[in-house]
Amino acid sequence: MPTESPRDLTELLLAAEAGTPGALDRVLPVVYDELKLLAESVFRRERPDHTLQTTALVHEAYLRLVSSPNLAWRNRRHFFGIAAQAMRQILVDHARRRGAIKRDGGRAITLEEMALPVTATPDDILGVDDALERLKALSPRAARVVELRYFAGLSVEETAETLDVSTATIKRDWLSARAWLQRELG
Repeated sequence: MPTESPRDLTELLLAAEAGTPGALDRVLPVVYDELKLLAESVFRRERPDHTLQTTALVHEAYLRLVSSPNLAWRNRRHFFGIAAQAMRQILVDHARRRGAIKRDGGRAITLEEMALPVTATPDDILGVDDALERLKALSPRAARVVELRYFAGLSVEETAETLDVSTATIKRDWLSARAWLQRELG
């Protein structure tokens, strides 16, 4: 686990954003273990024979994060929320590249199923991604809550802190988003 505190990481991220020489080079060693845990959490919902590996997902997500022209990380939680979003997008891109989607004949998958250690197929990943994109058009914050709670594994309190809203708002968004996604995915 990293030896730096969340405050130290936040300061390091802000220094990297400001262009301080060497700051960005010091970020990966600090966040690597947590990114790996996040990737392992993501892969617990994937099929066992997935062609991407945890380390590859961590490295690709990190490269996407640091190569973004507009680095804007507010704090540690924000960084890991963006990392979870990047990992989700990498998996979606990977599933699309594999050409495995069967839009009209794929198996329906529910959010509850995804929360269990099931073997998600590329169709499942793309179905959830498509549903999240539709949800984002209706309620961007609710879609972000799903990303942070489901993909990043944040608690209600951590999600509320990340989005700077109350825990009651997160609970309402989470409940309504899950119901909406159940209808869409079912």
